[in-house]
Parts: sequence; structure tokens; C-alpha cells
Amino acid sequence: MPESHASSRPEDGRVRVLLPLPLDGAYDYLVPADMAAEPGSFVVVPLGRRELVGVVWGPATDEVPREKLKPVVETLDVPKLPDVSRQFVDWVSSYSMAPPGMVLRMCMSVRAALEPPAPQTGLVPAPNVVAEESGVRLTPGRRRALEVLRRGPAMMSGDLAREAGVSPAVVRGLIDAGLIETVDLPLPAPVRPDADFASPALEPAQREAADALMKKLDGGFSVTLLDGVTGSGKTAVYLEAVAAALCKGKQVLVLLPEIALTAQLLERFTERFGTPPLEWHSDLTSPERRRNWRWIAGGSARVVVGARSALFLPFPELGLILVDEEHESAFKQEDGVIYQARDMAVVRAQLGEIPAILVSATPSLETVANVESGRYGSLHLPARALGASLPAIEAIDLRRDRPPRQRWLSDRLRMALEETLAAKEQALLFLNRRGYAPLTLCRHCGYRLQCPNCTAWLVEHRFHGRLACHHCGYGAEQPSACPQCGTKDEFAACGPGVERLAEEVAALFPEARLAVMTSDTVWSPKAAAELVQRVTDHEIDVLIGTQIVAKGHHFPLLTLVGVVDADLGLGGGDLRAAERTYQLLHQVAGRAGRADRPGRVLLQTSDPAHPVMRALLSGDRGAFLACESDQRRRYKLPPFGRLAALILSAGSAGDADEIARQIARRIPSVDGFQVLGPAPAPLAVLRGWHRRRFLVKCRRDRSPQNFVRRWLEGIKLPSSVRLQIDIDPYGFL
Repeated sequence: MPESHASSRPEDGRVRVLLPLPLDGAYDYLVPADMAAEPGSFVVVPLGRRELVGVVWGPATDEVPREKLKPVVETLDVPKLPDVSRQFVDWVSSYSMAPPGMVLRMCMSVRAALEPPAPQTGLVPAPNVVAEESGVRLTPGRRRALEVLRRGPAMMSGDLAREAGVSPAVVRGLIDAGLIETVDLPLPAPVRPDADFASPALEPAQREAADALMKKLDGGFSVTLLDGVTGSGKTAVYLEAVAAALCKGKQVLVLLPEIALTAQLLERFTERFGTPPLEWHSDLTSPERRRNWRWIAGGSARVVVGARSALFLPFPELGLILVDEEHESAFKQEDGVIYQARDMAVVRAQLGEIPAILVSATPSLETVANVESGRYGSLHLPARALGASLPAIEAIDLRRDRPPRQRWLSDRLRMALEETLAAKEQALLFLNRRGYAPLTLCRHCGYRLQCPNCTAWLVEHRFHGRLACHHCGYGAEQPSACPQCGTKDEFAACGPGVERLAEEVAALFPEARLAVMTSDTVWSPKAAAELVQRVTDHEIDVLIGTQIVAKGHHFPLLTLVGVVDADLGLGGGDLRAAERTYQLLHQVAGRAGRADRPGRVLLQTSDPAHPVMRALLSGDRGAFLACESDQRRRYKLPPFGRLAALILSAGSAGDADEIARQIARRIPSVDGFQVLGPAPAPLAVLRGWHRRRFLVKCRRDRSPQNFVRRWLEGIKLPSSVRLQIDIDPYGFL
């Protein structure tokens, strides 16, 4: 763990300043005698011909003579980056092998938030002026505006015009006439959640778990897994821990894997605390991000719900971290600084000496191993809340019950849909494949439409009339003629996506009200909230979606879940394929029967004897985890071994191969380490870059970082070549 950063102004007037750039470390600068620049201060410093904002990181190194140092230009009027945040930057940098400045960039991702907030003015009635005696003609609109102002506090001009039902010209006329005047308004602050607003009546098992979590707030650092079946009330339980942290005057961070999940959580939070939490995700506008960053840094934001990047916000009083759906692979950041937000949340909690709570109905094997070893505590909710029962899960063997040609629903699933709709209940059809079809080919010559930038097929999105690459975002219209043979109108869609599935359901059940829920149709928390509300209000009979539908949603009338292709995630050579498939199917199955109507789940599979299918059908999660653990332990794979991936990217295949061979010749011989590769990545070309992979494998008690540092020491790569290091990789594309 890094040493604690200094907390007082360096006596000799020299400091190290870390800049949000991919540099080796911090640079030394002089602090003018009339300036205060303490560790954590945001400062403007010169670098070459530019002036950049950085953070004072501590005392100078004395490596550069004092007379050669450039002075700090100014100190910004913004809360300092907390000491624990600077420790966290150093830790993540060392662990991920990313330059510390790149990690710092995530802490100061909103450049405008470092600038002074613009002053705001409001309007009030002019003192000592009686409108009726002023000689100014008072129209009905002017009278309404004056009456609105007299009733309450100062108002901004636009708000006054809207509330009084007048035009902006009427307001300007009152200002010109001297009947109202402007005053400075205090900067807005968020409404604080009320821990006592609506305390819920928890069931005995929930209350016991909530009390245990609340006690963790008094004991410094700890990690607790809140493990409960889908629908067991885990959110209600952990919100009591949030309430306890608020009562202690602490800030709380809740991490979610997808921004679309915020919709129902915000509603639950508002019902419990009387106001929504602060949000932090990519869908916020620039002004919202600027405002929220300052509220968080200043301590006025008490609870933040956000995506993985929220972990790097400068909380001055953080007292609790929650990671909801902790098993989700979306917590892994794959670009830029590569990190696993769940694991880094635990590190952030340890550095801050605060508790972390991991929440899941299907915890990751890493978390289960930490519970079994005693590193993490565990609380379990074994039953659904309010007397609801878990759904019955059945397999449909596609080898025997095969759908008709160019159809994807078996007879059993189709009949179950018919029964559900006849009972005025709702159904969910799950297929984890966006678009209309995953592959489009020419029937005449077999040519396949492929992305020009990646080794990936283009996916047809018929709703939008486009072909798209799901890896680089390339899009194009489908050509009328085959690029290879020139034959017209011979393209065929191969395989189903959710759009094609919706087409089939619409043909079978023309009266049913359908909706498709994917990241293409639900791109913001607002869009997610609107769709969720439509399902809750029974404006939708059949919901068709990808993995976005599997997470956290509660639909009381949804009684049937049909998984169209349960085997879809089991291929591809990913070491976590079985675990991820089990988690995903268990989660999507958990959407059925969450209220007083029993649920039913039908899994269409070509391999009902697969361990994942057997575990789902029997409900024996423990047996599946034991089997998966045995296999990983046998081959010393995570969490019983360590991995690190090195991905080389070059503009041509020849350059990629040549650089990979040069690096391969420098692999050190160290006991306990094995290097696989170089080999073309499964996505051998991505966004126009040709990619080669190495995979480092070692024992759990060894450090792959030290091995990689020793390996790469002295290697100078051409500027045209990229090297990406992924410690503990989750994806292998």
C-alpha cells in the first residue's frame, strides 16, 4: 500500500505536481511565496508552451536544481483532492501498470468543474416601493408577476415568467420600471436524503441482515457479501445500511454495472429517503456533471449512484461503498486504464478504512472464494420477500422439440406464451443478441458482410435500416447487390436477433403488445424508466430483450420467461463462459413470478445435460460453483491463479507479427510463470488495428506486474505500435 501523502505545505516552497497525462510521474515546481499550494490542491502549471491543471502530489524530489524549476501559475479555488483519493490513484496506477496521470484524469474528468461557478441572480420586489403608488401602469400580467414574487423567495427571471404565466418582456418591463430588482442567489445545493423519511417494515431475515450490515459501519474496513435469491429484498436491506451511514454523517457510493438499472433504484431510493440520490454516469449533460462533481467534492452530495467511473470521484467523507450486481462483467473497464471496479471498490474501502458491501443473487467465483477463505463476510437471504415463490424452471430440448424452419420458438414455448397471454399476464423472451440477425450473406456466392475495420460480421438492425459492427460502431446501409458477385437482392439473414424474434412473435400473436429492450432502444436512465413503467402498468404484454432485461427489474404481472437460446454464451473459449451463462440465465429467470402469481421459466437448449443447465434446473448453485471451482483450481486459473494479458496493436499484420516476435525473444525465465503466445487475438483486427496477444499465467501468490515490468524493461516500441496491459483480464477478444 502506498505511503500516506503529506498534509501540510512544503517548507522549501517546492512541490511535485501530477498532471492528467500519460507521463512517468509527477514534476517538480516552485510555489511563489505569496501562494498556498498544499498536497491535494488543484494548480495551474506550465508544461512546455502550455498551461495545464494538475494536483500537488507532495514535496519535491530534489532531482532538479531549484533555479531550473518553473513556478506554479495559480491555485484553483476548488476543494482539494482528498489524501485517500491520491493514495487510490497511486494504488490503481501500480496495480494496473497505467501511468498515474491517466488514473488522475479519471478523478478530474470534468475540467469545467475546476472553474469558479458562474454567479446566479434572482428577482425580488424592490424595497420601499409601493407598486400602486409608483405611477407605473399595472397590467394584469404585471400584477400576477408581483404577487408571485411577494409570496416567496427570490426567483430567476425565466422561473418567474413561467409561474406567473407572462412573457419575459413583462418581467423586463417591471425591472425597467424599478418595481423589482436583482439580487445575488446562493449557489444551489442538493436536497439531503432523510434517513427517517420512510423506514420500511422488513421481514425477520431482512432485518437480521440489515442490522448486521449497520454494525459494519462501526468497525473500520470490512467486505461483506449480501447474497440472496432474486426477489429476496436485497435492495431494501442495503438501503438500511445507507440510512445508518447517513445518520453518521458519511457519504455513500452505490455502484451499478449499467446506467439503465438506475431507474428502479432511484424510485426505491426516493420512496425510502424522500429525495433521489445524485447520479454519475455517461448520460449526464456537461452542466450536470460539473455541478455534481463540485457537490461531491464539497461534501454536500451525501449519496451517489453511479457507474464504475464514480469510484474515482473525490469524496471527502466517504463512509460506505456498495457494489450492486457485483458479479457483472460490465464492472470491468477494458479501455484506457484497465481495472475491475468491484475489486478497486474493495481497495478504495480498505484505503479509507470503511466497509464495502457486495450484492448479488449469483456472486462471482472470485467473491465466493474470498468468502470461503474468510477474507469476506457473508449474509444470505434464502427466500423471496412477501411470500413469493421461486419460479419453476424447465428445459426444452431443441434436439427433440425443434422449431419450424426460420422460426425460433418451439411448440412448447409458443403454447406457454399463448396460455400466459390468455391469462392476461406478461411474458419475457430473452435472447442475448442485438439487432435482427447476427450474419448476412449472399445466397448466390456465400459472401458475408463484414466490418471493414474489424474481424467481425456486420449485424443487421432492421428497425433502423442499417448494418452495424458491435465492436467499433461502424455502420452502413445494406447494399442492393453483392459486392463479390454482383447479384442483386440475394442477401439472407442468418440466425435470430431480438428484432427477428419480435417479428416472429408479432406474426404469431398479432394482438399482443410488444416491446424490445436492448441498449439500442434503452440508451438512458430516462428511456429505461419510461419502458419499465409501461411494463409495470401492463401496457406491454411481451417484453423481448437482451441482458439488459435480466438485471434488477420487478414486474408483478410477469409470470413467464422464455430463454430462446440458452446455449448462446457457452462457446468462445472464455474461461468464465459457464459462470457468466449461469449468472445471466439465473438472473433472467428471476424476473418471473416476483409477486403473488407463480412464475415459470422455459430454457430452449441443445444440451440440457450441460452443468449450467443441470444447476439451473435443480436449483443447486452450490454444486455448480463446486464443479467450476474444481476445474479452475486444477488448471490454476482465477481465482486460484493469476493472469495478465499483453495486447500489441499495429497498423499492419506484418508489423504486429514482427514486434510480437521481438518481444517474445525477451520473455524472462522465472520459476512459476508461463507465457502463452504470441497469437492473433480472436478479434485479430479491431478498429483497423492488427492485434497480437500474450497471456502470462502464474500462481496466486505471485505478482504478474513485477514479471511484466522485468520483461518490458528496456523495450522501446515504435510510436506506431500500441501495447495494452490487462492485469486479471475478464475478456479475451
